[in-house]
Amino acid sequence: MQLMEQLKKEMSTPPAGSFAPHYFRAMGYREGAHTTPSGRRADGIAALLTRPTPHIFQGDLIVGCIRPLYTEATEPELAAAALAVAPYAERHFGTNSDHYSPDYETPLREGIGGMLERIAASERAHANEPDRLDFLDSMRVTLLALRDRFAAYAERAQALMGCEGYDDERLSFIRDNCRRLTLGAPQTFAQALQLVWMIHTCFLYEGRYAMALGRIDQYLYPFYQKDCADGILDRERATELIENALVKICERKYYPGGDDVVNIAIGGVDREGRCAVNALSYCTLHAVRNIRLPGPNLSARVTPDCPDEFLDECLKVIGTGLGYPALMNDPVNIEALSRYGYELQDVRNYTMVGCIENFITGMQPPWSDGRFDTPRFLEYVLCGGRGLLGEHYGLDTGDVHEITSMSDLMKKLEKQIAHGVAEYVKSFHAGNHVEHPEAYTQPFLSCFCRCCIERGLDINMGGSKYPSVHGAALMGVGTLSDSLAAIEKVVFLDGDATLPELASALRADFKGWEALRQKLLAAPKYGNNDDFVDRYAVWFTSYIADCFDQYKTRDGGGIYLAMAANISNIYAGKNLGASPDGRHAGQPLSDAASPSYGRDTGGITSTLLSVSKPDYTRCACGTVVNQKLSPSFFEDGNRQKLLQAIRVYFAQGGQELQINATSPEILRDAIKNPENYRDLVVRVSGFSATYVYLAREVQEDILARTQHESS
Repeated sequence: MQLMEQLKKEMSTPPAGSFAPHYFRAMGYREGAHTTPSGRRADGIAALLTRPTPHIFQGDLIVGCIRPLYTEATEPELAAAALAVAPYAERHFGTNSDHYSPDYETPLREGIGGMLERIAASERAHANEPDRLDFLDSMRVTLLALRDRFAAYAERAQALMGCEGYDDERLSFIRDNCRRLTLGAPQTFAQALQLVWMIHTCFLYEGRYAMALGRIDQYLYPFYQKDCADGILDRERATELIENALVKICERKYYPGGDDVVNIAIGGVDREGRCAVNALSYCTLHAVRNIRLPGPNLSARVTPDCPDEFLDECLKVIGTGLGYPALMNDPVNIEALSRYGYELQDVRNYTMVGCIENFITGMQPPWSDGRFDTPRFLEYVLCGGRGLLGEHYGLDTGDVHEITSMSDLMKKLEKQIAHGVAEYVKSFHAGNHVEHPEAYTQPFLSCFCRCCIERGLDINMGGSKYPSVHGAALMGVGTLSDSLAAIEKVVFLDGDATLPELASALRADFKGWEALRQKLLAAPKYGNNDDFVDRYAVWFTSYIADCFDQYKTRDGGGIYLAMAANISNIYAGKNLGASPDGRHAGQPLSDAASPSYGRDTGGITSTLLSVSKPDYTRCACGTVVNQKLSPSFFEDGNRQKLLQAIRVYFAQGGQELQINATSPEILRDAIKNPENYRDLVVRVSGFSATYVYLAREVQEDILARTQHESS
């Protein structure tokens, strides 16, 4: 803990100069000997990894940070570097650049030298294919740069010995681990963790975001077991080493670009389908708890037979107020991913990237997704194909007077949604297309994707074992389900208003129609275990999944469904008029897979029963269900009841659950007196953040979530 606090303090003071990765990359473009696009790009990456002077914090045990990317170069020098890198444009999130879960098992097994040997073998296999030989050469250049990076860190550790503030024993530890990694595969837990962390840091040097660390409790476990058997490691030391690496995830918040979202998965099943919770699962969980910062983004894969102790430890960490780990239903995720034809062993080894997005680890191109807010399609049905706010349009499915039954309404709504899906996919393909992809290769990233070396191909050009996938992130299931139930109840069953009258009320944002609004609000609401409204959430999931299942990515992969959209429900709501559930114009939509805030009044059990009804095996990306529970839920006795409720929720088919354990009083006081709550971390959506630094509208959205009290 002492070293961790020391690291936090050291990281909080940025160095002098400018944060300028392009300055170092430009050196490679100017001085490199290669002439092909891949070779030139490799030269740039090699310079980026080797030219910055290694930095070792005084509190380091596991080295690697982004501080070396600062330079005191002059403004003219930085401007010249910008011109040098300008011709080498990079891929971005929309064209599959980051949000990736690397294959860390291979480098841990083979070491850098073993990977270089496989490149040589692939060159022999592709001896008559110049393009593949060129790309393999570019991969080799970047791996040699990684090896040189370890050598430089070993030399730096040696040079710092005897310097004020540094501990020579720790420096020797760092030096010896880094030297070993220049020679072969890691032999100890610390060396394995060091290799993984340095690779991860190199991805940050390249400018990548949301690069997952994956299942560290699985791929590091053999090293943990061996070291414990040899008497050189125990749980406390392993936890300290993990803390020492992971606390540096939050280094990024002190630099341009802000926080990172680094997903780590623990628990779940192994490749043979057995529960894989182990001692390292607990070490990782405790390390993240001790760091007590918004990152990393920890995900716990929960199996039906995982120990109650594991789930209870997860709840204890959630109960501290951190909002993580997010709890993932392993059987549902595995079944959802299995729909896409992946080998079962690969599916069982899935992890998450970014917030909650399921990913076949190290075997497909980086993730991409987009936002799809479905309540607007009901607005189009009721308002002649036009949006009430802003310039957005759907199909003209006829005058609202022509709709005489709920069946008529649903047919028109499905037609609008199908059209919206087609337009979404068309837009996605346009944005995902890369002209001349050979000029955008990613040689270093491709080294950590299965099959790229053997095929001699880039990760985005057929090198990966599986094709790319894309996620359509839905929002508004609560808003739309509540709206449809309200229309059925108030208009078609009770006859308290006509559909044209309802449309008029929506255009007026209920001004002059408050009596009607109160009737709409009184209709059944999603989240209270009422099939009258819940069946619309079931329809929502299955129908939209059917629509997206008709389409593929550029290379034949699936378009996953996701019930997760971060905080986009707030901004989507700003462009939507009043809705038939009684929501006013411009107000947020319901969040992800959650019920509309304040509408789930039947208690946590009823909420979970409602939310488990849709078929989430149609949501291969994953879902987000946000819940806010009083701290008393996490006290001894109550926590065990909550544990069993979560077991039932997952057994019923729920896919995900994430919980804020705080009180409305604290959140309100934090808004008024932020200086007293600098360390208050909350779960926002698919990530956690420090509450007082969030935008006011996001703070209000979290505050509006239904507060469930323990019985």
